[in-house]
Amino acid sequence: MMPHMRPSPQQGAALLLAMMTVVLVATLASTMLWQQWRITAVETAERQGQQAHWLLVGAHDWARVVMREDALGSQTDHLAEPWALPLREARLSSFLAAAPGGVVQNADPLTEQVFLSGDINDMQARLNVRNLVSQGQLVASELNTWRRLYQQLALPEVSLEAWTRAYLLAHTTPVGSDAPLLPQRVSQLTWLGMPQAHLAKLAPYISLLPVPTAVNIHTASAEVLLAVVPHLSQTAAREWVVDRQRQPWRDLEDAKQRLGADAQSLTAERHSVQSSYFEVNGRLRLNDIALMETSLIRRDGLKTTTVWQERRPWQSSTGCSPQASPTC
Repeated sequence: MMPHMRPSPQQGAALLLAMMTVVLVATLASTMLWQQWRITAVETAERQGQQAHWLLVGAHDWARVVMREDALGSQTDHLAEPWALPLREARLSSFLAAAPGGVVQNADPLTEQVFLSGDINDMQARLNVRNLVSQGQLVASELNTWRRLYQQLALPEVSLEAWTRAYLLAHTTPVGSDAPLLPQRVSQLTWLGMPQAHLAKLAPYISLLPVPTAVNIHTASAEVLLAVVPHLSQTAAREWVVDRQRQPWRDLEDAKQRLGADAQSLTAERHSVQSSYFEVNGRLRLNDIALMETSLIRRDGLKTTTVWQERRPWQSSTGCSPQASPTC
């Protein structure tokens, strides 16, 4: 029998060196693969971000076309018009299926991955903060309008007095002084000392537009009607809403004739049946990306211009994540 052979020290060292080499190569290979995956993931995210950006730009342009077409066909703005119908979430391919025959030829796979939704809101259906100040003074009639809204929402009027004084100070004090900054968005009214809880209740009924505006009685909610029309009762406000649903008013004189004594206080300075400022909300989901873009559009005749635009991450009110089903 052959005697048992013990491995020499040289053989053990060679084996250990070989194992270390294998480990080193495996580590380097995995590191390279991870770096390659990371580069690919970053490029994919950037590409999807650019795609989402241009899709939202297209949606914004589409909204401007809708507003222009509305101006071509109507001299009033009311809630029965096409612009007032919200766009429920749907695949991009369903919008493109309007092609001849109802079939999208050579469709990009992206059209099946993108989900769009949105809505257009009349900003003159709300009380405009900008109306509160004129010629360096608080406008008493506008302040009374806001008091009536505060009473409906059970908010303390002392808060209204405080932030409107701060708003006047921001209007009349030179930039660089100790006065608060002049807000440009409704969300910035907290700069003036408005509590966040109060802002949350007021937000559906107020706007902050570049210039003073009249309230569109065609699109205003019953709460806003009660605030902007003195001595209007809740019953009358609901009747106004029902009456305009049956048939929109041609102008203020038509509204006065149809609505009777309660409408005789309507004036062209404070009330209207058409609007110039609209808020456009566009929402997009593309794989892990969920964005919402909000724009303020001014319409002057057939000309539409974007006053401001902002984009932010979006999560639906039902709590659906970007990965969730579009039907959730």
